[in-house]
Amino acid sequence: MPIPNHNKSASISAEMRVLYIDDDRVNGLLFRETCRLAGGVELENVLTGQEAMELVTNWRPDLLVIDLHLPDTDGYKLLPVLRELLGEPFVPAILCTADEAALVEAPARSAGFDGCWTKPVEVRAVIDELKRRQTEHQLSAASATVVSWAPGAHP
Repeated sequence: MPIPNHNKSASISAEMRVLYIDDDRVNGLLFRETCRLAGGVELENVLTGQEAMELVTNWRPDLLVIDLHLPDTDGYKLLPVLRELLGEPFVPAILCTADEAALVEAPARSAGFDGCWTKPVEVRAVIDELKRRQTEHQLSAASATVVSWAPGAHP
């Protein structure tokens, strides 16, 4: 017998929300197609740090993918600002850059990033990472679902 969920605010989202921040429109199109291939991703793509800060006031991503070199800031500075605006200090984040991996991986980890993708990205690796994180997202959403019974109600 299924257990009813009377908590209307708790729901399991089928799609993981990803915010991709990169001023290169071609990279944005390529990432959009990669997300389509991965499936189960709701993507928002913005070009600047300012646009990202404005977007997160109304839209909550489950994963941030941030380019290192943006026209108005850099990814290292933007990440803590977005996490503060979201009120979630540990929202997963990946740095995406054309810089050499050996030069940015350690600073990216120190800045709080969970990973680093170098451009051009390995599409298969990005798809695999998106699917892994989507599974984590679904498990997290499922464990956060609260079941409550009204007094006197019978299952």
